[in-house]
Amino acid sequence: MIRARLTALAVAGAAVLGTVVQLPASAAPSQPGDRIEVFGHRGASGYRPEHTLASYELAARMGADYIEPDLVPTKDGVLVSRHENEISGTTDVARRPEFADRRTTKVIDGQELTGWFTEDFTLAELKTLRAVERIPDIRPNNTVYDGRWQVPTFQEVLDLRARLSKELGREIGVAPETKHPSYFARIGLPLEPGVVQTLDRNGLNKRQAKVVVQSFEVGNLKRLDESLEVGLVQLISNSGAPQDFVEAGDPRTYADLVKPEGLREIAGYADVIGPDTKVVLPVDDQGRLTEPTTVVADAHAAGLQVVPYTVRAENHFLPADFRSSDVPSAYGDVFGFYAALFAQDIDGIFADHPDTAVIARDEHAGR
Repeated sequence: MIRARLTALAVAGAAVLGTVVQLPASAAPSQPGDRIEVFGHRGASGYRPEHTLASYELAARMGADYIEPDLVPTKDGVLVSRHENEISGTTDVARRPEFADRRTTKVIDGQELTGWFTEDFTLAELKTLRAVERIPDIRPNNTVYDGRWQVPTFQEVLDLRARLSKELGREIGVAPETKHPSYFARIGLPLEPGVVQTLDRNGLNKRQAKVVVQSFEVGNLKRLDESLEVGLVQLISNSGAPQDFVEAGDPRTYADLVKPEGLREIAGYADVIGPDTKVVLPVDDQGRLTEPTTVVADAHAAGLQVVPYTVRAENHFLPADFRSSDVPSAYGDVFGFYAALFAQDIDGIFADHPDTAVIARDEHAGR
């Protein structure tokens, strides 16, 4: 369903290549009855510390179509999987006295952060750390796994993907996201070469590959479009603007990008938009759903597919309409939220609890 690009000229009626169903950027969006695809957001991060091999493996075994590693570099230029380059909340680095002098303050995408950063560690040093649960107050059960797993490299994620694809008898997709590409380019650690080289090395830089590469920025997706045959996903926040726009003085915001003109521009270099769920189903000041936007229909009209992020089962993350109580960590009516999103004719969904997304998707398809 998430189909890698052919050229912009190979538009209407382009044939599906191979056994992996992939969509050209200019082709028609999914048709009624097409299978909504489930992206294991940071793996199965509702059940295991995020961005660990254990989290990715669980997501695949729960039925996720894709696993999603966020990519940041080490000091020696190796791509590793962390949601952010600041790692004090996702590893035990703050408890490691040998790295106490690495604590520093930096400005990342206009935000001042104090902590420990992947670009200040070699891969060998980073491998001595262990992953921990990022939001223990919301996911206390995940803390039982604190300290058990390393920070994986992008290559290790791809190796896992290949093994599980064989073991499970179905192709497990991978959806890497490049984090803070403008920042890393500025400090001499650009992400794009490593992404391209790693996909090339693994035989995954081809139209048939079940791979999509994501970014919140625009410029690096356009650069990747020159080197990658796989699908590209323009991520869309519900506020603010792409960081490369901000730094270049471009006045456009994410809200501008999801207007029809902006979507047509995106379709020139990407295949999919990945909007915050609030871009599709806005909420009011009390956190309750309001009227749906036309973003999904407008994106489909531009030839783009729509894969919103992120559905999480806990009350803390759900719209107020679907909360079961005032307890942030308790599960709410996540299936009701899936139903509301699926009713908008989306093409896929990012989920922290991929088993719930698979069940909701299959129930929706059976209606």
